[in-house]
Amino acid sequence: MSVEYTNRRYWNDVINMSLCKFFILRVLYAQPSYGYEIIRKVSSLTGGFCVPTEGAVYPVLREFERDGCVTSDRQVVGGRERKVYTLTPLGREAFEVGAEVWQGAIPHIQHASEATRKEAG
Repeated sequence: MSVEYTNRRYWNDVINMSLCKFFILRVLYAQPSYGYEIIRKVSSLTGGFCVPTEGAVYPVLREFERDGCVTSDRQVVGGRERKVYTLTPLGREAFEVGAEVWQGAIPHIQHASEATRKEAG
């Protein structure tokens, strides 16, 4: 099966995969959170543009934990035991560097898009 590069959903999924790690770090930058809460907060933070699935969030959290960007511990939240993730200093730095890189990319994306519109017009 071939990829439908002209499908808006394809490009949305590519962007969401790329931004998922960034927005998870952003949520944890504000405060420790558990998996479902992270999903909900990422969705809210992005106005529903980026809505990571459990299948995306938990592998990323495990990766961040393995690499020293987050720590986790079991806590009782709302009467239920949950694994709560906390950003480490390395994780805070990772978010800050990621934010710089993404902000640097935005003008290039805008320029390429505007140039294309001018060429077509």
